Amino acid sequence: MKIFTFLMLLSLSLSSVLFVKADEEANTVEDTDSQDGNQDATAGDDGVIEEEGVLVLTKENFQDAALTKDIILVEFYAPWCGHCKTLAPNYAKAAQKLKDNDPPIPLGKVDATVHRELGEEYGVSGFPTLKVFRKGKVYDYEGPRDEAGIIKYMQGQASPSWKPPPEVVVSLNKDNFDTFVNSQPLVLLEFYAPWCGHCKKLGPELQKAAKELVKEDPPIVIAIVDAVHQGDLVKRFQVTGYPTMFVMRYGVKYEYEGPRDAVGIAKYMRQMAKPTSVELTTMKEVKDYIDYQDDLSVVGFFSGEDDPMYQLYVDTANAINEEYRFGYTFLEEARKLYEVSTSNIVLFHSKRYHSKYEPGRFVFDEKVNVTFDTLLVWLQRHDVPLVGQMIDSVFERWFRGQAVVIVFYGLDWSLDHKDDTQFWRHRILEVASDPEYKDYTFAIADEDEFGKFLVDLGLDDSGNEINVGLYDTKKRRYAMDTDDEFSVEGLREFLQDFKDGNLKPVIKSQPKPKDNDGPVRIIVGNTFDKEVRQTEKNVLLEIYAPWCGHCKKLEPVYKKLGKKYKDSDSVVIAKIDGTANDLPMEVQAEGFPTLFLVKGGDLENLIKFEGGERTVASLSAFIEENTTASQTKDEL
Repeated sequence: MKIFTFLMLLSLSLSSVLFVKADEEANTVEDTDSQDGNQDATAGDDGVIEEEGVLVLTKENFQDAALTKDIILVEFYAPWCGHCKTLAPNYAKAAQKLKDNDPPIPLGKVDATVHRELGEEYGVSGFPTLKVFRKGKVYDYEGPRDEAGIIKYMQGQASPSWKPPPEVVVSLNKDNFDTFVNSQPLVLLEFYAPWCGHCKKLGPELQKAAKELVKEDPPIVIAIVDAVHQGDLVKRFQVTGYPTMFVMRYGVKYEYEGPRDAVGIAKYMRQMAKPTSVELTTMKEVKDYIDYQDDLSVVGFFSGEDDPMYQLYVDTANAINEEYRFGYTFLEEARKLYEVSTSNIVLFHSKRYHSKYEPGRFVFDEKVNVTFDTLLVWLQRHDVPLVGQMIDSVFERWFRGQAVVIVFYGLDWSLDHKDDTQFWRHRILEVASDPEYKDYTFAIADEDEFGKFLVDLGLDDSGNEINVGLYDTKKRRYAMDTDDEFSVEGLREFLQDFKDGNLKPVIKSQPKPKDNDGPVRIIVGNTFDKEVRQTEKNVLLEIYAPWCGHCKKLEPVYKKLGKKYKDSDSVVIAKIDGTANDLPMEVQAEGFPTLFLVKGGDLENLIKFEGGERTVASLSAFIEENTTASQTKDEL
């Protein structure tokens, strides 16, 4: 579980930021030298326009003009991109000469600011991006970008002696699956569907990550399963959506909770490859591991590897080592020093958080019917001190069903400044230790590290040394009044106002639409609770982005669906711009468009549409199968 579940929408749109920029800049830049400038353009026999020997590819002709060819080099560019402008003359000269090659080798280009769908489908995240297509199969271009280099590279690619690079991503099926995964210390496993747009976007990222991870010692493997043709494996692993990813250790499955870009995947898997639990073989190692830490440490005290709790401890560390530091020791001297018995597991909080209000350590001494879930629940019950520093990499540790109070200021634990940091933490402890606030989780957070939170709370320009935000159990945000300087009394008043219902949440929202009587109901941040959370109707909600090509493609279908259910007493067809409005934590999209069915305001049990092709018929069937809806218009 990584940083900023709150900020998911921001990370979701990273791969498309450049396309948005393109819209903004392409309308303002006059570019007579760009790839779309005044060039000689001719149409070939197949109707595809050529500019200086380069095929002009669009979403309409891409299938026939590119995917059917034995080989073609395609450049994805943006008219405003300086690197693209530099490449353009070399690319055109290479295209002219490669037309005379035997056999000819075509070069094409796609304006990815116009044909965004193509850029998204092939994982384009920067310009220019070059890819080699062979009968629809895509490979990264890994050659030079000068005229001679492009020619030489593509001639090598077109040579009859060319062989595809070794597969760095392993394809598994029911026949080789168990033998493979059971023999591997670490595998990232993806279940995908060939028709799935998110899978197509993830595919190139997995390939890039695999090329890096295969260099590790030992290599870290990425494997894929075609879910459409491997139904038995899908059923066995209870896969219900695509893509679904797991971390496998010698055949044992763990949830993958990392990023979905190549850099993030590689970083996450390298973390997974590190020792999940550290053996502490000397008393010095034990003391250092416990005493010199910024965060908590978990230490198992065992008699040996045959200790009945040892294997469970190791398995737990394998599953959640990115959340906690796990160490263990077999030293009897250590058990005596820390006054624990064999098979005890101890959670130690950093000494900087010790106070008279709470113990500095917690001991797990159960030995009967102990399971992974038992141990995990115990860890989660004690892993947050009364007032500890919020850590980005394990952000969700603080959000487990209680309201969360975060106090933002400049944290500095260096020798010269730690007393100032502790001064304010101790003031907050006075409130956090009060039984009146036992249902709240308190934390301090560095104002620079969590600056985005201050922006979301509207406190980034407050000018105060200390700012306070509160997140309720529905993850709605509340900001403490910034008119006065921070004080313990002011914090108590803020919490009392929250308890009495006198505070209004801070919500990012578009203006409420004036005309909202169309077939598709428009939801914004300020109307979400009333129209989705508090309604008794079943709401099919599309979360979209204005720049998303797939969303635009869905729009006419979705309008027809809205007309079909326009007069329904039980179903509402609705949409919300996921880039411009706050969404509850329960309703987060991993991409655009995402469709959820919300039954009677129940956000805890969303039903996600994952039925493949988005048609009126398939969406209607999805609604009918999951509700008792009746439609009043059958003509569609």
